[in-house]
Amino acid sequence: MSTQKKKKRFEVLHNESIEQCLERMKKEGYMPVRRTEEPIFHEVEKEGKTIIEPCGRTIVFEGKLFDA
Repeated sequence: MSTQKKKKRFEVLHNESIEQCLERMKKEGYMPVRRTEEPIFHEVEKEGKTIIEPCGRTIVFEGKLFDA
């Protein structure tokens, strides 16, 4: 019996493309079932006020273990 989790999250790293992340998932035995984009925020001082602005995004895939 396999000791791998049935579901696993894979984040697209800063130095890799989406294709490379999908290939990494495949090598570990997972297939993508969901893609989500999570915003990244940072604080900016404008006119004496602190404003939270979006500065990027993180792409995360949820992978499901291939049925063997």
